[in-house]
Amino acid sequence: MPMNNRPTNKRRPTPPNRRGMKNAGFVALIVLIGLVVYAAYSQPSATKTIPVTEAVKAANSGQYSKIVVSGNELSITKKGDDKASIKTYTDPNASVKELGIDFSKVQVSFKPESSGSSFWVIFLQSFLPILLIGGLLYFMLRSAQGQGNQALSFGKSRARLYGNEKDKIVFGDVAGQGEAKQDLEEVVEFLKYPKKFQGVGARIPKGVLLVGPPGTGKTLLSRAVAGEANVPFFSISGSEFVEMFVGVGASRVRDLFAKAKKNAPCIIFIDEIDAVGRRRGSGMGGGHDEREQTLNQILVEMDGFEQGQNVIVLAATNRADVLDPALLRPGRFDRRVNITLPDRQDREAILKVHFDKKPLGKDVNLDALAAKTAGSSGADLANIANEAAIIAARNNHSQINQDDVTEAFERVAIGPERKNKIMNDKEKEITAYHEAGHAIVGHVLPDSDPVHKVTIIPRGGTGGVTWFLPPEDRSYTSVIEFKDVLARALGGRIAEEVIYGKDRVTTGAGNDLQKAAEIARDMIVNQGMGRKLRDQVFHVDDGMMLDKLVHERDYSDDTAKLIDEEVESLITEAANRARAVIKANLKKIEALKDKLIEKETVEEKEVAEVLHGSVLPKEAALY
Repeated sequence: MPMNNRPTNKRRPTPPNRRGMKNAGFVALIVLIGLVVYAAYSQPSATKTIPVTEAVKAANSGQYSKIVVSGNELSITKKGDDKASIKTYTDPNASVKELGIDFSKVQVSFKPESSGSSFWVIFLQSFLPILLIGGLLYFMLRSAQGQGNQALSFGKSRARLYGNEKDKIVFGDVAGQGEAKQDLEEVVEFLKYPKKFQGVGARIPKGVLLVGPPGTGKTLLSRAVAGEANVPFFSISGSEFVEMFVGVGASRVRDLFAKAKKNAPCIIFIDEIDAVGRRRGSGMGGGHDEREQTLNQILVEMDGFEQGQNVIVLAATNRADVLDPALLRPGRFDRRVNITLPDRQDREAILKVHFDKKPLGKDVNLDALAAKTAGSSGADLANIANEAAIIAARNNHSQINQDDVTEAFERVAIGPERKNKIMNDKEKEITAYHEAGHAIVGHVLPDSDPVHKVTIIPRGGTGGVTWFLPPEDRSYTSVIEFKDVLARALGGRIAEEVIYGKDRVTTGAGNDLQKAAEIARDMIVNQGMGRKLRDQVFHVDDGMMLDKLVHERDYSDDTAKLIDEEVESLITEAANRARAVIKANLKKIEALKDKLIEKETVEEKEVAEVLHGSVLPKEAALY
């Protein structure tokens, strides 16, 4: 049992040509802004223009050092200056010599007139801003047109079409799930040989609902059905139907089914259908709720297939309890395939698939790992295989060895070790007593799972962990087994109480107490395992949030009081049993505490050796 330290829409890619036009428009805008800023802040020329007669008079009086003649333009430099600061202009038909300039008083030079530069200057000054403004307007109009086209495409289906891939997924690529694959093989037969079934009057099923916990391979099985049948496969998520605009979801449904009919025979796969297929009439959004309109359109389309279309809808969900009854009736989803968590044999097959292309050491035992991972989904097993490869690479191993696999399993199951978390000697002692309390209670009680490992190294959000693993997969849990789980969950808190006193218990048992309360309430409310309320259940479906807010419970206040009393009775009984075990085995607790402080982590065999000879007192026995 863990010990707490403290209480505590995918965008579509932009086409390359559209991206290039946006970049060009941005550059044009920057250039235009630069020209405007230059025109606004550029300093006017410091050259002064004077009449030609005044210039001749000043030149003859010795005020100028140099005159440069270019056509009818005279650039004049004063004495003491480095560059021309005065300009004057003559009659185009007059000669400079006719002006009466005394060439002995000033240096006069002639420069040929340039006609090309003035043209480009005039062009840049006059026409370039016009061209830039026109180009900017053009790109703005094109962008607006693209936005308009995008708005019109809202009603188009976002489904992705598969079926032309070289590496298709088939049933052989899916490990385990033999019963589910057997149910789906008939769907493949329907798509491959429809006339075989139509010849005997059989109707092709319109919908198959895959129901199972997350990570069990519902989407993978759907892809395998399409690969086996060798037909197109339209894949879409339930959340992709609904947008902020009214009517878009229904329009996308119509477009999707229209495409499917054109590509028949084919498969439509709707993942997480509960996002759009929840029960109607909840009052959320009224009768014109966009989600309900989308669901209504799905109902109409599924019931409106023409005979011989050979279009089958596969849908996946892990919340079948919240789906609308009209969606589940025969004629829409005719079949329901339960995808369960894999058993030990299936887990080993899944692990072999995920470790197939990884270099495994000879010491790796996948069968033992499959035995430890009871209750894990296919996604969990894939994560363990990936973590093992990461750990091997981090440790510079050329192959994945057993230690890498074990560390990966523990990292995924109970969190990574936090070896940098420093605890003082007193905290280590408290944690060791706490985990030893869990271990001794779980070890002594006859219907508890065996202890797999005990550690006082913090993991994840816990200060220490006592890990119990079942020896085999179980489908049912008895009242006695539940009560043993409750007792060992309280073993840590009771150990602190017995060793240090009631007023010295710590917050380390916060998570244990919460888990114990959840188990006890589940026994009374959902499993009918109470003493006074035996064989009665009071479960309220909390699948929809509005049910929690407005629905009254289905039992009276007196019954609610009885439920609270039953839960309290179970917790009290579990605490008394744990207390009796701990008091009868104090020497064993001290020995395990010392071993934990010495080694920090004690494995299964060593725990069994330390706790060998522990006794089960009469007060803790249920039979």
